[in-house]
Amino acid sequence: MPSEHNPVAVERAEWKKRQLKERMKQLLTVSSPIFMLLLWELLSRTAVIDPRFFPPPTAILETFWNLAVSGELLTHIGVSLYRIFGGFLLGVIPGVVIGLLMGLYSPVRHFVQPIVMALMPIPTLALLPIIIILFGIGDLSKVVTIAGSVFFPVVINTAAGVMNIDPIHMDLAKNYGADSKDYFLKIAFPGALPVMLEGIQMGQAIALLTIVAAEMMGSVSGIGFLIWTSYKAFLLQEMYVGLILISFFGYLFSLLLRGLQRKILRWR
Repeated sequence: MPSEHNPVAVERAEWKKRQLKERMKQLLTVSSPIFMLLLWELLSRTAVIDPRFFPPPTAILETFWNLAVSGELLTHIGVSLYRIFGGFLLGVIPGVVIGLLMGLYSPVRHFVQPIVMALMPIPTLALLPIIIILFGIGDLSKVVTIAGSVFFPVVINTAAGVMNIDPIHMDLAKNYGADSKDYFLKIAFPGALPVMLEGIQMGQAIALLTIVAAEMMGSVSGIGFLIWTSYKAFLLQEMYVGLILISFFGYLFSLLLRGLQRKILRWR
């Protein structure tokens, strides 16, 4: 039988094409940052761009190594990650619970929604002076600031996810005598998961943006503190180390959440 009429051969050829496409996508994903770094190195070394303001990546890498060996960098990373995770959880957990309640119960939605809509446009960083007055200049104020930034996208996406559930599922659960707990855990939560996870993904990006700004005010440690003090002292190589770390953690957290999303939502 000719290969073009053999279903197995046709399927194998299609599979090979898909594999080749995936490899090309992976190659492009890896090659783009490498190309950008090589171009930056070349332009800085040849002084096409001012190396005082844009030091070559190899010089930044050497600074990174020196800071890591001294232990200073690990201290800043540890403090920032502690604040990020603390604030992230403090914003996500109430956001999910309140979002589910808003989506399930109309009275809760009508009571909470005006408050959320009124507070959401206010940048959390604008409230930072009040937060510092209430919670001090220690870690707690940074954690609360991050939590406030993360809360809003999570609560809005979760509520929207619940309200987008097909009403037939609610009616079916009611006919089978489901109680409030079943509605909450077996219908609302799984049904809202796709949109909820998008809100959580957005929240982690906002958490990284917030921690940098929060650590620039009233802080003596953290990646944001490293960026700000390096800038003021014109130690731009150290400043770029902090910026690259934030970029790296943002990309890493995004990959982890995307992987978790694929694992949880296999049915999609």
